[in-house]
Amino acid sequence: MSKTITITLSDAEFKALEFVAFSAQEWAENAVQNRCRIAIEQIVAEEVERITASGGNISGTKEDIVNAAPIKSAAERQAELETQQAQQGA
Repeated sequence: MSKTITITLSDAEFKALEFVAFSAQEWAENAVQNRCRIAIEQIVAEEVERITASGGNISGTKEDIVNAAPIKSAAERQAELETQQAQQGA
């Protein structure tokens, strides 16, 4: 399954992006896909370490590993951190 992300830029922001990028759409797609690639590499490395440390076997593609990984989103991790900090401060 794939996801679609839509962004809204002001006229000035779009004009500025066109000043530095041949195609604003391609630049935005490349920026997001490159950040995803970096995150995938990080998740796969952490999963390989976790699974091999527990004696498990790694199988599947990087996408399979990421999709099966028991990870939390950045928003979930931030919420947990804020809850912990609130509990420590109470």
